[in-house]
Amino acid sequence: MSISFISTPFKLKLPQSTTATAASSASLRSSFLPLYITSTKPTKPFLSLTAKCSVITSSVEAGIGIMGTKLGMMSYFEPSGTVVPVTVVGFREGNIVTQVKTGATDGYNAVQVGYRRVRDKKLTKPEMGHLQKSGIIPLRHLQEFRLISVDGYEPNQKLALEELFQEGDLVDVSGTTIGKGFQGGIKRHNFKRGLMTHGSKSHRQLGSIGAGTTPGRVYKGKKMPGRMGGTKRKIRKLKIIKIDNELRILMIKGALPGKPGNLLRIAPAKIVGKNIPKN
Repeated sequence: MSISFISTPFKLKLPQSTTATAASSASLRSSFLPLYITSTKPTKPFLSLTAKCSVITSSVEAGIGIMGTKLGMMSYFEPSGTVVPVTVVGFREGNIVTQVKTGATDGYNAVQVGYRRVRDKKLTKPEMGHLQKSGIIPLRHLQEFRLISVDGYEPNQKLALEELFQEGDLVDVSGTTIGKGFQGGIKRHNFKRGLMTHGSKSHRQLGSIGAGTTPGRVYKGKKMPGRMGGTKRKIRKLKIIKIDNELRILMIKGALPGKPGNLLRIAPAKIVGKNIPKN
């Protein structure tokens, strides 16, 4: 879209008694500058000239993490006798650095990590070519951890569990929740059940979903029956209770997303002002 302005210069007549200096006349002409523009070519908006690129720190991890497999839950007895519910996470072969991304090559700093070795025929040719470029074994899962600095990481570097985490550290764990299929409002949104006796005909029905004439529609985001579970969830600031290097397992306090066998992503907990910038 192009906009053409007045092509004829506009002359402003001042009273004879008015005396203007060169500086004042120049500022006056600048105030009527748009009246002299005759070009019909589209111009870039002024925001693109003054906008500055801001660094996005919300997606930056506090440190590099690893991937593991959920094995199940159990009770862990501390030396004081306190019973702590923990989730056991096991680690198969993998957690190898497959690619290091820098600001010069990709526009941001990140480390790509691979997990769980598989046979060659389980991967596509592009995936095999990506791993063979650095001489890495076939890996099923590839995820990247966006970092502020990638110094000290190189392709085909193995990430050791005992070097990254210690007992008592706080971690952020993300994974896919258990899919429960299509569910009603009572199970999905904890709705109250209707009367079961005294002639009631609304036992587990949803009920009214809005007025008729006004607004004449159902508002977006209305809590209604639908597909439940099967979404990505992150649980933050969970404590590491026990690390067993012989069994290659990690015990984390509390429940983690998914069922046994689910893939989990474990990274150092992000604490604003401590390991993550406030901006």
